Amino acid sequence: MEASFGPTFSAVVPGAKTEASGTYKQHRRTPSSSSTLTYSPRDDEDGMLPISTPRRSDSAISVRSLLSESNMSLRSTFSLHEDDDDTEPLVFAEQPSVKLCCQLCCSVFKDPVITTCGHTFCRRCALTSDKCPVDTAKLTVVVNNIAVAEQIGELFIHCKYGCRLLNTTPTSPNGAGGGASPNGAGGGTAASRGEGTPKMGGPGNFEVDPMGCPFTIKLTTRKEHEVSCDYRPVRCPNNPSCPPLLTMNLEGHLKECEHIKCPHSKYGCAFIGNQDTYSTHLDLCKFEGLKEFLQQTDDRFHEMQVTLSQKDQDIAFLRSMLGKLSEKLDQLEKNLELKFDVLDENQSKLSEDLMEFRRDASMLNDELSHINARLNMGILGSYDPQQIFKCKGTFVGHQGPVWCLCVYSTGDLLFSGSSDKTIKVWDTCTTYKCQKTLEGHDGIVLALCIQGNRLYSGSADCTIIVWDVQTLQKVNTIRAHDNPVCTLVSSHSMLFSGSLKAIKVWDIVGTELKLKKELTGLNHWVRALVASQNHLYSGSYQTIKIWDIRSLDCVHVLQTSGGSVYSIAVTNHHIVCGTYENLIHVWDIESQVRTLTGHVGTVFLMWIPDVFSRSGI
Repeated sequence: MEASFGPTFSAVVPGAKTEASGTYKQHRRTPSSSSTLTYSPRDDEDGMLPISTPRRSDSAISVRSLLSESNMSLRSTFSLHEDDDDTEPLVFAEQPSVKLCCQLCCSVFKDPVITTCGHTFCRRCALTSDKCPVDTAKLTVVVNNIAVAEQIGELFIHCKYGCRLLNTTPTSPNGAGGGASPNGAGGGTAASRGEGTPKMGGPGNFEVDPMGCPFTIKLTTRKEHEVSCDYRPVRCPNNPSCPPLLTMNLEGHLKECEHIKCPHSKYGCAFIGNQDTYSTHLDLCKFEGLKEFLQQTDDRFHEMQVTLSQKDQDIAFLRSMLGKLSEKLDQLEKNLELKFDVLDENQSKLSEDLMEFRRDASMLNDELSHINARLNMGILGSYDPQQIFKCKGTFVGHQGPVWCLCVYSTGDLLFSGSSDKTIKVWDTCTTYKCQKTLEGHDGIVLALCIQGNRLYSGSADCTIIVWDVQTLQKVNTIRAHDNPVCTLVSSHSMLFSGSLKAIKVWDIVGTELKLKKELTGLNHWVRALVASQNHLYSGSYQTIKIWDIRSLDCVHVLQTSGGSVYSIAVTNHHIVCGTYENLIHVWDIESQVRTLTGHVGTVFLMWIPDVFSRSGI
């Protein structure tokens, strides 16, 4: 028994049913081509997925819903245009199955999704409804129902240029004899079915036009067909006042059109004629010979317009920036006024603090002068450094002798290199604890040097490692010498490294060290290097060599005694060196002034002003 399912759908009975795989199928129309199709549930159709939909004889699917819900957007292999105009006609060639209809909106699925209860609904319906109408379960979207979406996309519809607005005016109280329904059904108008007056131009207010495009197309390919449809309305390109044309008639119309304008009409040519006179006119047109010049002029004018538009944008941007700067200046002026007020209020207090600071500084200067006087008098035996310098703490952590130290004053850090092949980083401001242990060398760490935010370490493994002081991470390793790297010093964006009978000069380029030159002519291990503004001082066996730091030429040689030079310190007028045989030699620019004795071991370290030295026993 056939059951009529809701309002009928516009349909055309094809003369010969084509294969479902085809994109278009043509049908022949008769004056009464719009016929009524009754719906029989097709539960046994192949390819239809069962959807838990209770059969209801009073179920209703409006054509308006069919249009809006069939314009679906799948986020998978199948997709319809989601931005289609809801007023475009949508007339199905055959009545869709009830299995393709949502139970919430009673319309063909749009973007069908499977919910947690296992049923399929439109995505919008599932998101806006609280409970499933079948089992009252809470609706939560799980996944797109791609299979159902593909079935909807395979439905055939009539080209929109083969549809026309439906005459909705009833001719009798029960709608008998009225216009055809959106499906071409004889069930009366929307008003006669108690659905209210349909909105003109809506998707449910169209019927098949026997004089229009005779093709039916798949829903997924409608745009491709309608763009090239021969029944698509167009306007005459020569004169908008010409009557509307169909695409198939445009070519014939252009041959007969009496409103063809000269292509140079924008330059002032007043010719208007037909195709025959158009060719003759081009031979006589005074603008035809100037078309290249006119085209170049147009191109140049267009470029000027583009440039002018860009300049206008730049000016608008600059104006906006000027407004922002003005606002910032006003804010800065207000802030300055507030700060000046605070400064005025605190001026007297700052003056008092300054006076007190000056008194303290004067007292410190007097004490320092007294200490210097005692040191210059040579009464070192009566000098007790513990009266002035108090030990604040002891750094403990290395597993072997500490060979070198380096201070990073910006971050209050102390770096120490040891025989345990590590470098330890100490906090000298607050905690006085080891912040990190840097590992990377395979030998004793003999030398440390800081340049900018880079720490350079030399080792008995013959390498120089570059460390980032901020992150305390190794950034580069350079095989520097064939023998242990004994000493390092930096100046003028250069790093100097001393080893056996050689000093290498490196250009510092970021984290890289580029070898610039190797200084030779040295008689033994170079264990001491000091750089000043203009000179480099190197100590080896009983010799101090002075090098010009720019030309890297040796400009002076100082001969000493007491074995190898292990440490050097330089003042404005003197050079002081510590030797292997427990001596400290003091030099001026040209001659040795004095030899200081007292150490019982090699003098490894010198520091000036007012000579401080360290000896190893």
